Amino acid sequence: MNTQDNESEHRVVGVVLVTLILLIVGFVIGFGIHTSQAKPPMVAETVPTSTASPTPAVLTDEARVVVEQGVVKFYFASGKADLAAGAQEALAATVTAGKSGQRLILSGFHDATGDPLKNAELAKQRALSVRDALVAAGVAESAIELKKPEQMPNDGDLAEARRVEVMIQP
Repeated sequence: MNTQDNESEHRVVGVVLVTLILLIVGFVIGFGIHTSQAKPPMVAETVPTSTASPTPAVLTDEARVVVEQGVVKFYFASGKADLAAGAQEALAATVTAGKSGQRLILSGFHDATGDPLKNAELAKQRALSVRDALVAAGVAESAIELKKPEQMPNDGDLAEARRVEVMIQP
């Protein structure tokens, strides 16, 4: 009779252990599914025109374009002057304003690392790339004003220093 009691205790302990293992596995799987569904969407290269709160700059070395409060901001990869995908879509409102006779101001920026003359020249080439996109979209070159490139301090996000902003003059 004593052996039968031990067998029944072993069965109970076995059932409890198997149940506990199944609960842990179920919890881990459920948690994994929950967190995979709760992840924020990936950042797109082009952010649609919006007058809502500004989109925070993302630390990246890839070309991208963002529209914040009517200002189109082109961010460039290090050492490059190539426009991001979606540039024409981001410029749509600006192109309309330029075609209607409003003046468009292009401001280029660069960081303080390396040769200042090369940085200023690269900032100028980036602004010219944006200007060329505007002209290709039908904006008269006379409606576009290029500002002298500005040097940004090296105390922040270097991507902010590799940008060209397009503003509609009020």
